[in-house]
Amino acid sequence: MTTVVGPRFQSGRALFLAAALLGLLACARAEEPPAAPANGSQPVPLGPTTPPPPSAPMPPRRSAWVIFGTDTVVAEVARTTEEKERGLMFRDELPDGTGMLFLFGEEEIQSLWMQNVRFPLDVAFLDASMRVVDIQQMEAETTNIHSSARRAMFCLEVPAGWLAAHGVAVGNVAQIVLGPL
Repeated sequence: MTTVVGPRFQSGRALFLAAALLGLLACARAEEPPAAPANGSQPVPLGPTTPPPPSAPMPPRRSAWVIFGTDTVVAEVARTTEEKERGLMFRDELPDGTGMLFLFGEEEIQSLWMQNVRFPLDVAFLDASMRVVDIQQMEAETTNIHSSARRAMFCLEVPAGWLAAHGVAVGNVAQIVLGPL
């Protein structure tokens, strides 16, 4: 099943979509990933969009596409406490066009740091409607706390300079397509 969640609900589907969002958030809070559906997973697009056709491609397992207009980041998904704590630590690089998407169960001030992360990053903090509410640059190997300027439900880490190079700014709305978790 494909579910679309975002700020623009089509009439008659709002209740269904709200329930789907609650289900997604419940999964995001789980400490262990749920088993993949036996009938094959379908993508879960988030944001102001229409559902892709059932035959549409989908992100790899435990990944998401974070789409800003015509630009897409292929992001690993961090949703368990352990995945969020480890983040991008102990890696030597983060290829252009890739990143990590942190899923949080509630919209609140989110904080990150760069201990044991060997390369600089940009972070975009997104609220529940996938709107960018803050962007910060983070230096490698630091313990400075980077807290969102506003409440956020998602954090997207990408290589330093990627957001500016692709025109992503506060106020932009992303579309997030989750692959099987």
